[in-house]
Amino acid sequence: MTIILGLESSCDETAAALVTADGQILAHRLATQEEAHRPYGGVVPEIAARAHVEALSPLIEAALADAEMTLDQVDVIAATAGPGLIGGVMVGLVTAKALAHAAGKPLIAVNHLEGHALSPRLSDRTLEFPYMLLLVSGGHCQILLVRGPGDYARLATTIDDAAGEAFDKTAKMLGLGYPGGPQVEKAAAQGDPNAVPLPRPLLGTAEPHFSFAGLKSAVMRAVQSGHYSTQDIAASFQQAVIDCLIDRTRRALGQADGITALVVAGGVAANQAIRGALEKLAADHGLPFVAPPLWLCTDNAAMIAWAGAERFAVGLIDDLTVPARPRWPLDPAAEKARGAGVKA
Repeated sequence: MTIILGLESSCDETAAALVTADGQILAHRLATQEEAHRPYGGVVPEIAARAHVEALSPLIEAALADAEMTLDQVDVIAATAGPGLIGGVMVGLVTAKALAHAAGKPLIAVNHLEGHALSPRLSDRTLEFPYMLLLVSGGHCQILLVRGPGDYARLATTIDDAAGEAFDKTAKMLGLGYPGGPQVEKAAAQGDPNAVPLPRPLLGTAEPHFSFAGLKSAVMRAVQSGHYSTQDIAASFQQAVIDCLIDRTRRALGQADGITALVVAGGVAANQAIRGALEKLAADHGLPFVAPPLWLCTDNAAMIAWAGAERFAVGLIDDLTVPARPRWPLDPAAEKARGAGVKA
């Protein structure tokens, strides 16, 4: 059985995992940087890169020890090569290149977004291509048709901010701490989702793109007004995001035929209210709803190893000249969304 060592270092999580080609997770080790970034209310790239340097080698050694293996017994080495904070990406990719060269193993440079896109197949081996994926994370908000490893059609994207970024900024404005997404979800559970009148950007438009910058600004005005409780703002914000995600995904479903399931992945997919709304949407369209377990939604190395396994199975192998990339679209042929800003 082919065994893949996966490395993840694209943002503020350092991780190493060993996964087999049939989806067995033999070991997974992760080091979080939450405490290091908490005083700043967000990820500081320089701090993140230094932390990856310190953590990655011990994590690899620990993962191998957990699986009672040596590097010689690993068949393939996969690492995130982008997109992400370039310093961190380089730490993981250079480490993977060194290990692959020293041990004479094939190298797979994994797009971090592809790791998220294929992670549902790690947790649900019955999931078949093609499926529709709502990818929602701190840096990305897209709807993709997933046809196979390396084969994606982008149906929608955000024209400004991602949903996860809006969650983090809302948490910061409300003084809820870092990381923001779980804190907003917790506060929202105690609030009234109809208490604060907030916009639903692009709701009802023909193209299923997203926009969250205006919603984020409206939250700031609500906070500055002093008229609403923290819990009500959090609940109203979360409901606005849900309404936008459901409306946009429903629009995309109307433009796609022959899909096997509606799938959600990415860090924001850990939000239970969002999952519940998407599950209902899938049922309304007669589709199975698939979401990875919560720990596979956030950044991890198991998904990178699994994406490496999927790519290796179809012959997608990289050489040692493969670059680290701060930006790396899954569908490079997709046209830029109308009205999209620089970040999108």
